[in-house]
Amino acid sequence: RDLPERFGNWNTMYKNFRRWAADGVWEDLLTHVQKRASLQGEIDWVVSVDSSIARVHQHGATLPRDTGGSGELQEVRAGTS
Repeated sequence: RDLPERFGNWNTMYKNFRRWAADGVWEDLLTHVQKRASLQGEIDWVVSVDSSIARVHQHGATLPRDTGGSGELQEVRAGTS
């Protein structure tokens, strides 16, 4: 609703955006732009993720997890602490 007046009615723009999203227009546009930039050597495809900011969802925090050890060792450790 905060669009500049030059774009017209916000509701029309919203409906167009939703329709284009459903039709895959934005995905096609992104693919085209990425392909063009990649061919020109303008994209560095290296991705770095800082895991220190990744958090588990509140419902996943209490789920049992596999630590890579055997189940017997995990049970013994859990019983001794």
